[in-house]
Amino acid sequence: MTAPQPKPRAFAGATGWWAGPGRLGWLTVLVLVVDSSTPAVTAALVEVSADGVASRAHRCTVDARAHGELLAPQVDAVLADADARPRDLGAIVAGLGPGPFTGLRVGLVTAATMGQVLSIPTYGVCSLDGIGYPAAAGEPVLAASDARRKELYWAVYDGAGQRIIGPEVSTPAVAAARAREQGATVAVGDGAHRYAETLSLPVRVEPRYPDATVLALLAAERIRAGAPGERLTPLYLRRPDAVVATGRKPVLP
Repeated sequence: MTAPQPKPRAFAGATGWWAGPGRLGWLTVLVLVVDSSTPAVTAALVEVSADGVASRAHRCTVDARAHGELLAPQVDAVLADADARPRDLGAIVAGLGPGPFTGLRVGLVTAATMGQVLSIPTYGVCSLDGIGYPAAAGEPVLAASDARRKELYWAVYDGAGQRIIGPEVSTPAVAAARAREQGATVAVGDGAHRYAETLSLPVRVEPRYPDATVLALLAAERIRAGAPGERLTPLYLRRPDAVVATGRKPVLP
């Protein structure tokens, strides 16, 4: 039997009232946001209230090979920046990817472990939504991140920022063709920058990586409703780059 999942709680010093079972009233919840689906290792603190979401602290370091070394110190740093403690957190939001196996796993394990230790809920958001949602401005947009192996993780968003295709992994040429079928006229994200020539779409400068405040915004309705926490299921989309050897190869012929 699955154990009941915790619900959001107000952070220390917040004022508010409960509007009924499972629903938060005029209450501010301090939310930790983490994303490690791209080379941008991100941690942020965001306040979710009845009026909206607001950033309290943010740290981001672009390093594709140091997710494990960077994320935990960045979590500590944003807590210190906001003069907050782990016990002040009411919920955790994590980018689910898609992303490379090793890097993505760092963020999800961190979020899940903290949620269990602190007995607070965890919520997942597709990391590409943190790129495509804010980029959509009345026209369809292709959001893409680098998947390595000369491929892209990508999704297409309509003019209101709603995902209509994806997430998927493919060559840039396939992504571009599928995006054009949906009327996409612009691309965004680090993958779009890397393969701009192949995509043959105008590429916006920002956002290049998932926006932590947007990830919190996309989970805000669940947080305000006091929804039970969710299992953080990664969007790998393909097998890990590293594979287990099936047998020993001779060193000498």
